Amino acid sequence: MNFLEGEYIYINKPYRMTSFGALAFVRTRVSRKCGVRRVKIGHAGTLDPLATGVLILCTGKKTKEIERLQLDSKEYTATLQLGATTPSYDMEHEVDATYPTAHITRDLILQTLSRFEGDIRQVPPQYSACKIAGDRAYDLMRKGATVELKAKTVHIDEIELTAFDPATMLMSIRVRCGKGTYIRSLARDIGEALGSGAYLTALCRTQLGAIRIEDCLTIDDFPQWLEQVRIENRKSVNRK
Repeated sequence: MNFLEGEYIYINKPYRMTSFGALAFVRTRVSRKCGVRRVKIGHAGTLDPLATGVLILCTGKKTKEIERLQLDSKEYTATLQLGATTPSYDMEHEVDATYPTAHITRDLILQTLSRFEGDIRQVPPQYSACKIAGDRAYDLMRKGATVELKAKTVHIDEIELTAFDPATMLMSIRVRCGKGTYIRSLARDIGEALGSGAYLTALCRTQLGAIRIEDCLTIDDFPQWLEQVRIENRKSVNRK
């Protein structure tokens, strides 16, 4: 492989590691393997720290493909806790409000989920990487600033209920969607549409474009995989 010229690396990002943390882990080891100070590398689509799954890393000239890769459709599996909300719409923050759930049935959930397929308007989470006048929304929130984000149109190709436990009010879904969709916001909106509340307890990106989670290396397996890789360090030269 020629990481200096350009390669794709598929990582299954672990729970509680940032996307940049996974990138830095890989870059340090690839740079050392190539005998250079710093290999050029970027990732095609951020995953929240509490999310796991497909993270595509691009090295060298392949970094030019990042924007195109981010346009590819994505698939997620998610588990939602009904009847409560958190400020971040996931487990990063404590529950800030609770809501009734006695009226929620499997049939009501199925009817509600169908309303979220197609083009929908969605407000990103306040605790997100969205920029406001150059500052990240989550940085402003952590400083106690007021954050107002505008709704944007996103596309949901398919949303499927895969499990529902009326005793615990936990439900699981599979979602296929386009660029810019926040599954945390989707959880919030599903809770509201059910006349209750909801937040994520688990999220995994199972596919990005043609790359499935089964195609990805874990962080633990990556060093051993890299040891076995044959390295080609030459860069191509443009000839006139």
